[in-house]
Amino acid sequence: MRRTLVVALLTALPLTACAAAGAPGGADDGGPSATASGTAAPTATDGGGGGGFPLTVTSCGVPATLAAPPERIVTIKSSATEMVAALGAADRLVGTAYADGPPPADLADAVAAAPVLAEKNPSSEAVLNLEPDLVYAGWESNLSADGAGERSTYADLGIATYVSPSACKSPEHQPDRLTFDLVFDEITEVGAMLGEPAAAEELVAAQRADLAAVAPASPSRRALWYSSGSETPYVGAGIGAPQMIMDAVGLENVAGDVADTWTSLSWEAVAERDPEVIVLVDSAWNTAEHKRQVLRDNPVTAALPAVRAERFLTVPFPATEAGVRNVPAAVDLAAQLAALEGAG
Repeated sequence: MRRTLVVALLTALPLTACAAAGAPGGADDGGPSATASGTAAPTATDGGGGGGFPLTVTSCGVPATLAAPPERIVTIKSSATEMVAALGAADRLVGTAYADGPPPADLADAVAAAPVLAEKNPSSEAVLNLEPDLVYAGWESNLSADGAGERSTYADLGIATYVSPSACKSPEHQPDRLTFDLVFDEITEVGAMLGEPAAAEELVAAQRADLAAVAPASPSRRALWYSSGSETPYVGAGIGAPQMIMDAVGLENVAGDVADTWTSLSWEAVAERDPEVIVLVDSAWNTAEHKRQVLRDNPVTAALPAVRAERFLTVPFPATEAGVRNVPAAVDLAAQLAALEGAG
């Protein structure tokens, strides 16, 4: 029945773009140049059937019902792919798309075994041809007319969709401030959707323990979270994943007064706020080394003590979006900061 509906829809659909408008980390409305913070607690509803199914899950205000754990999953963005892999369901991935960078070592084999559907956003036709039970996206914009198709289209075909709650954009679904508890809520909710609640519980417990072991810097250090941009830097602001991670590490965000997830901040404003430490986001399209050079070459920032003393920390791009990489990123940044302080 679904196959018939998919074929009919593919016949009727206009061709859509096979790639997103912008590169990862660019001006896409779900990326770090816009909004990607957390949202409210899970809204999964057990339909009373066996094993917790049918299960209705609402993300970004859109409900979706799974009659049973999905057997054919498509993920868009590294955060979604790695979440599925971390919960032990990578063998059910029939297509992945929009990888932001290499997965962490512990998930590398599982992710590598999953078919790659597209470098960026897949077309809706490409997704539908895989006949998925679930399409799980890291950004709300991934499931739009300009992305991989609208959620209502998938709903009409009985295909469940889920968007990372941290990426909801509307004010009623976007929390004022992302917290690790909200990240753990997503792990728990996705675990329920996948029929892997025990794996989710185990992962959350392990991450809570790892997070509790992080010793924040004392005294705290003023820090800039430099994500992208050369003329005007795009930096972590006060309510998203960068702020959450900096809080855990004991870094005082120099852009923390901006009530957004990421924001533009002039180099002059950066200099005035005089960060003691600079966190460099590392990606294939905008490396940490390139950002170091930008800071050295810009006369406004070249004289900053943090730049002259090379007081830099690095974080991989996929770890800057809400998901299973946030706690490891906090642990790693804390270690880098301790080493930096130890080096004087």
